[in-house]
Amino acid sequence: MKAYEQHAGKAVEDSRFSHMMAIALDPSSHYKKGVIRCITSREGDVATKGYIDRSELYTISGETLEKFLVGERLQIKNEKETLDRLNSEEWNFIGLEDPDIFVDDKTGLTHLYFTMPLLNRDSTKEQALINLGHAVGRNLDSLEMTMPALQADANNTAKEVSIAPINSKGVRYNLIESSSIEDGVWYSTVRVAIAADMGMPWQFGETVFHPNKHNIPWIGGHASPGPLFSKTFIDVGEGKAVGVINGREANKHKGGKTVYGIFSVGLFIYDYEKGTIDWVSPEPFIHDTEARTITFASQFVETKPGEGVLYAHVDDSFVRAYTLHAESIRALLP
Repeated sequence: MKAYEQHAGKAVEDSRFSHMMAIALDPSSHYKKGVIRCITSREGDVATKGYIDRSELYTISGETLEKFLVGERLQIKNEKETLDRLNSEEWNFIGLEDPDIFVDDKTGLTHLYFTMPLLNRDSTKEQALINLGHAVGRNLDSLEMTMPALQADANNTAKEVSIAPINSKGVRYNLIESSSIEDGVWYSTVRVAIAADMGMPWQFGETVFHPNKHNIPWIGGHASPGPLFSKTFIDVGEGKAVGVINGREANKHKGGKTVYGIFSVGLFIYDYEKGTIDWVSPEPFIHDTEARTITFASQFVETKPGEGVLYAHVDDSFVRAYTLHAESIRALLP
């Protein structure tokens, strides 16, 4: 049996938007409701450095895991007030991106995390502040925005959270996509985000995977953590979890432009007790048959013992579903 099966067609379709991505599903609704990032405008090409997407978050719903419909724009109380505190004459907010949903079993509260990017209004500086935003409520219909879970500065960026289980210290060593600039080259890195309380500001932890520090070509330029599998899907021991990691080849330079490499989905093993990545697959795990440059995983839903559905967006344009088989995936692990 193959480790995964690519579903036909798109998991989400709506004539209002040419590009949709980053699906996040709500476990409290049995994964029948969720949130998706819809691109309202795009400048440039996703394969070339410098493109800009402006985005909004919309609700989605579906009776099956195969097909979802887009609803209305997600309403979050206190959004304007929070953004007013982050915007400035120097920085320009370009829209909420890349949602992740976490429902706290202890409190019953729904937490929504999302990327809050601010670009320097002086386009010649190519600077950005990438915050990990946060909103909380009883459900997706009653969310209220707080200040970011992780607020960016000149040396710290945060997006694309991967929620880890609570460790023996009573905290979560979550994973985020962060960044590092070396010799003028921008790398996306995987970093720990320490959360003692999922509703309060987190702390930046150590970088646990830097593409430039490993000789793994498929993830040699950019790395971003994807969802972790539960132990009922794959169990690799106490304090450890298997998950998917998104990786991109190192940038190339053609005709004076920086051209991105292929973005694929791989596997990794995370020690959430220590906050360390033990292993990253030497080869990609999934590359969509229609992808020109990007296959990027954002959500996993376990459907029955040994089987589940992974959602990824292709070329930052549409969402695809894949059925994963735990037994075959285990054969790929060290």
